[in-house]
Amino acid sequence: MDLLIESRRIIKRIALIPAFFLVFSLICCAPGLPRYSNVIRQADTEKITIEGARGELPPDRTQAILSKLPVDPGLLNNHIALMETLSGEPLVIGNKTTLLVDGPATYAAMTKAIERAKDHINFETYIFEEDEVGTLFANLLLRKQAEGVQVNLIYDSIGSRRTSREFFQRLKDAGVNVVEFNPVDILKAKGKGLITHRDHRKLIIVDGRLAFTGGINISNEYSGGSFGSEKAIGKDTSWRDTHVQIEGPAVAQFQKLFLETWHTQEGPELSGRNYFPSVEPAGKELVRAVGSTPRDEHRLAYLMYLSAIRNARTVIYITNAYFVPDRNILKELKNAVRRGVDVRLVLPNDTDHKFILYAAQARYTGLLKSGVKIYERRNTILHAKTAVIDGVWSTVGSTNLEMWSFLYNDEINTIILGTEFAEEMEELFRRDVRESTQITLEKWRKRPLWNRFREFFSRLLSSWL
Repeated sequence: MDLLIESRRIIKRIALIPAFFLVFSLICCAPGLPRYSNVIRQADTEKITIEGARGELPPDRTQAILSKLPVDPGLLNNHIALMETLSGEPLVIGNKTTLLVDGPATYAAMTKAIERAKDHINFETYIFEEDEVGTLFANLLLRKQAEGVQVNLIYDSIGSRRTSREFFQRLKDAGVNVVEFNPVDILKAKGKGLITHRDHRKLIIVDGRLAFTGGINISNEYSGGSFGSEKAIGKDTSWRDTHVQIEGPAVAQFQKLFLETWHTQEGPELSGRNYFPSVEPAGKELVRAVGSTPRDEHRLAYLMYLSAIRNARTVIYITNAYFVPDRNILKELKNAVRRGVDVRLVLPNDTDHKFILYAAQARYTGLLKSGVKIYERRNTILHAKTAVIDGVWSTVGSTNLEMWSFLYNDEINTIILGTEFAEEMEELFRRDVRESTQITLEKWRKRPLWNRFREFFSRLLSSWL
């Protein structure tokens, strides 16, 4: 019997070899990141569009709105114009944005919105766990479906690999439309990106009027807070993450991204629901949805960060879970310091992917030498992906600053232009800094030889992480 068990283990390990070479070949053959100098020529800085609840605003009103933002209008216009040119989507005014910190606050806001749904719920997530949090959401979706609200769900095949087929079948049997994103099954994959192309987005849209997006999955991992003693269910520590709630006409952009994914994944036909209702202004924030996918040659999430950093003039505060940027982003961060910009990074002290942590730390020396300030967040697993620049430009999303997010994943970020939201983001950043340890160049140079070796080795794997 022992011999039989050991034989099976050997066979399983051998079976992984073709999968390894498949991933290796897909990565090696993947297209690279776009050259910023080539892309910037496409931007028409004379054509910036802002839409409201009733359509496109006239040019004079657009410029009046932008001129009220307390930043260099030329630099901001460059970034806005580039993102409009590449995404095909304008800025949308008239939105209310609510910053949601950690899982408990986010789940409370989500469940409240879902409970109030009248027409439809579009739900997209990388991880949908079969645990207490996952069961809570599944039961809530089942109840809303029974009440006549159409529920449409997209979950990622690899992200939700630990969740049983029976869990999702129960939703299907109740009438929920369920799509498994790029199934890791040769018979179902139909030539799609079998392993590398994943749906890393976290997005909920309720009745076409309210959207949630950010870094939080559906899992017990996120059930505790990271600023106090509240621990996650069944865990020794909690995850630190950020989400945002959007109300207003910009929700239509998030809806388009969901429906585009639904159609490319050949989901069931969606009809009989009002996916694009007439939406009145809910606030005054300017919002744009940025959806990035390997199908898009521009790699929008990458260019969004690169352009925003390049045009910064006072502060850059970045919080990111998996920080393994390419040399262009590193160069722009260092250039920003030379321009007099206060560049600060909050990065993990611990993580669920050790090689990514070491690859990030391999970049510390160059950044610290240039004057970038680095802080490692303590006593939590940092999973947030946010930035705030010049006290006016903010982003909350699913995009990590590493090659896998830029090249292989479907990602989604919210860009928010406005001082009030930026002030909240800056205060949240300062709270994280207070819970962090600053890494100084003097201290970093004294790290053990073993740490240097694992950083070097992990850096060699950077393009695979």
